[in-house]
Amino acid sequence: MADITLTIDGKTCKAKPGQSIVDAAKENGIYIPVLCNYEGLKPAGTCRICTVRVGGRFMAACTTPVGEGMIVESGTPDIEDMRKAIVEMLFVEGNHMCPCCEKSGNCELQALGYRYQMLVPRFPYLWPASQVDASTPKIFLDKNRCVQCLRCVRGAVTPDGKHVFGLLNRGDRTAIAIDHALASKMTDEMAQKAMDSCPVGAILRKEVGYVVPIGMRKFDSKPIGSDIGQ
Repeated sequence: MADITLTIDGKTCKAKPGQSIVDAAKENGIYIPVLCNYEGLKPAGTCRICTVRVGGRFMAACTTPVGEGMIVESGTPDIEDMRKAIVEMLFVEGNHMCPCCEKSGNCELQALGYRYQMLVPRFPYLWPASQVDASTPKIFLDKNRCVQCLRCVRGAVTPDGKHVFGLLNRGDRTAIAIDHALASKMTDEMAQKAMDSCPVGAILRKEVGYVVPIGMRKFDSKPIGSDIGQ
């Protein structure tokens, strides 16, 4: 099928039919921030950091397919402020202690905080009483840092299709939980994959810490999105 032509922030772009706005933007050198979206996983649209405006309506760019002649607004001041507000909300809803976190420098939420120059959030800190689940052999699950992006739920799947992580409760009591029977059988490769898929420091491998020194990590020298465009 022929490529689709659309416009993103005034730039004429080419995209493949069925491609998401996020992927089309990336291929055309335009960065749209994501947290819940992850290569290889079905898009979920849970974090809304990728919100764009199409035809006057706000949409999640990771789950919205491109269309012929589509006009997408992404980098406008109001949308960027909305994204900053989402980042601020994710910080105040958890207990994020960046200086002592193993994921510091590799954390996508932290990197977005720097990108949007977050200093003092506009919302009050909630300081929830969250737990750390260290009862499985290979990994920690630190619910203080979890942003409920569901990457682990979608990505940590056993060869027979069972999910190592899942959701408990509903509403403001929703939390990620571990299937301890399945987690007890995780290989080192599965544990590393779960850690790598988490955008924050909520999932960490046991006995493997600070392999890459602070100052030499992914976002220590280059800001998030700089490999795609501004």
